Amino acid sequence: MEIQRNVSEFILLGFSYDQNMQVFCFVLFLFCYVALLAGNLLILVSIRCSPLFHQPMYYFLSHLSTMDICYTSSITPKLIGDLLVERKTISYGNCMLQVFTMHFFGMIEVLILTVMAFDRYAAICKPLHYLLIMNRTRCSLLLLAAWAGGAVHSFPQFFMVIRLPFCGPNEIDHYFCDIFPLLKVACTDTYITGVLVVAFSGMVALVTFIVLFVSYGIILFTLRNLSAEGRRKALSTCGSHIMVVVLFFMPCIHTYVLPAESENGYKEISVFYTVIVPMPNPLIYTLRKMEMKIAMG
Repeated sequence: MEIQRNVSEFILLGFSYDQNMQVFCFVLFLFCYVALLAGNLLILVSIRCSPLFHQPMYYFLSHLSTMDICYTSSITPKLIGDLLVERKTISYGNCMLQVFTMHFFGMIEVLILTVMAFDRYAAICKPLHYLLIMNRTRCSLLLLAAWAGGAVHSFPQFFMVIRLPFCGPNEIDHYFCDIFPLLKVACTDTYITGVLVVAFSGMVALVTFIVLFVSYGIILFTLRNLSAEGRRKALSTCGSHIMVVVLFFMPCIHTYVLPAESENGYKEISVFYTVIVPMPNPLIYTLRKMEMKIAMG
């Protein structure tokens, strides 16, 4: 703990020292964040103030929108503010908090995406038993399990990082506090910790992506038994889900499963799953759904 207190703050190097590039990033990320907040708040209000809230798919969608807001808000406001200042610093306590909240809310979002895949499987493959399978009690238990999974995922990694000694230098080559950049500035051997991070974050992302891919494969295979209208509706819903899954998981897998290979583009890749990808989620999920259009009206 004495060594750990030698560093009271970290300096974030960010993206670039070029002033024009920082202004461009500021405008871009501010637009993305405002669009994310507006879109997800519109979804939340529309679902909560309409009968759609009692349907499992929209019940999960409202919680996914909440996680989108919480997850991105743990990173983006700090990023936007840092683009306006020359010296980008973050205190040790806030840095550790950012590590925890990013992995906590991020894992909950991953698990909610998994629950939504199970919901679509039940709706398409077990239509006669759907309301029995996805009753409100079970939906609430699945969401509770997602929150518990987020805690189980984030707390071990948080404790691994908070026990690391930091005695200088204190410059992090990133725009937010994440585990791999912190391992580079820790003054101890971090090989075992790095392996554990890959196991906790990388393999969880990879296995979850494979499970989701197989699940949607089964759903798409089942569509051949539906009518043309049923196939159209199911493809519209599943297509949007698959798009979100691919856009969110591929950068995560590249970052946490292949940390050495993704090192050169680590910051650029991280932008996709922290800022860019969460922004179009409301549009992807609601663009072709007449129920949501009616609810928003």
